[in-house]
Amino acid sequence: MVRAAPRWIGTVIRCLVAALMLATLAVTATARDGRTAERHQMVEVIERMRLSMQGAVGQKAFDPEVLAALRTVPRHEFVPRGLSSIAYTNQPLLIGLGQTISQPFIAALMTDLLQVKSGDRVLEIGSGSGYQAAILSLLAQEVYSIEIVPELGKTAAAALSRLGYSNVVTRIGDGYQGWEEHAPYDAIIVTAAPNHIPPALIAQLKRRGRLVIPVGELYQELVVVEKADDGTATTSRILPVRFVPLAGQGKVK
Repeated sequence: MVRAAPRWIGTVIRCLVAALMLATLAVTATARDGRTAERHQMVEVIERMRLSMQGAVGQKAFDPEVLAALRTVPRHEFVPRGLSSIAYTNQPLLIGLGQTISQPFIAALMTDLLQVKSGDRVLEIGSGSGYQAAILSLLAQEVYSIEIVPELGKTAAAALSRLGYSNVVTRIGDGYQGWEEHAPYDAIIVTAAPNHIPPALIAQLKRRGRLVIPVGELYQELVVVEKADDGTATTSRILPVRFVPLAGQGKVK
C-alpha cells in the first residue's frame, strides 16, 4: 500500500521552490545592470570595516548569506538618480524628505544581528528607499515593511515591485504600533530611532525572536532585543549609531 507523503514535506518543497524562484529573479535582475564588481568591492570594504571593529561588533564574520544578499541587491536602484554614481560607497545617502538610505556596513550589521532564516516572517519599520527590505527578501520567506512618509512608501513599493521582490508587502502607516495583522514575527528591524523601545514591537515578536533597533535621541545606540521562551526580553547594546528619528507615535515619552 502506498502511503501519502506527510503534509510537512509539501510545505518544505513549496518553500524551496519559492526560494529558488526569488533567487533566480534577483540574479537575473542584477546580472543586467553591469555593476556587480562595484557591489563586490562594497562588500570587501564592509568586511574590512567589520575586522577593524571587532571589539564593538564581536569576533565572528558576517553571515555569508547576508554578504551574498548585499552583493546581489542593486543599491543604485534605491537611491536618487543623481547619486547613482556613488551608490556603492560605504556611506549613507540622502533619499529626500529628510530621510537617508543607511550606510552599507550598518545595513549588513543590522541584517546579520537579526539572524534571519529562510522560513522567517520579518517586520521592517521604516521602508525608506526599500533597500533594506530587498536585502531581507533574499533571506526570509516574508517581509512586511511600513513607511510613515507616503511619498517614500510609494517609491519604495514601486522599486521593490519593479525589481521583482515579490515576497515584500508594504504599507504606509505609523510603525510605532507595528503591524499586528501579520504578527508574530521571527525578526523585527527598525531603521529609524525612537527614544525608547516600542512595547508593541516586543509584543509582536515571536518567542526566540530578535528585534534590532537604534534607540536614543541626540545620542543613540544600536540595540538587540531577544525574546525568551517565557516571554521575557533581554537587551544587548552593540555600538553607537546615528539614525533619523522615528516619526509618529515613536516620539511619545
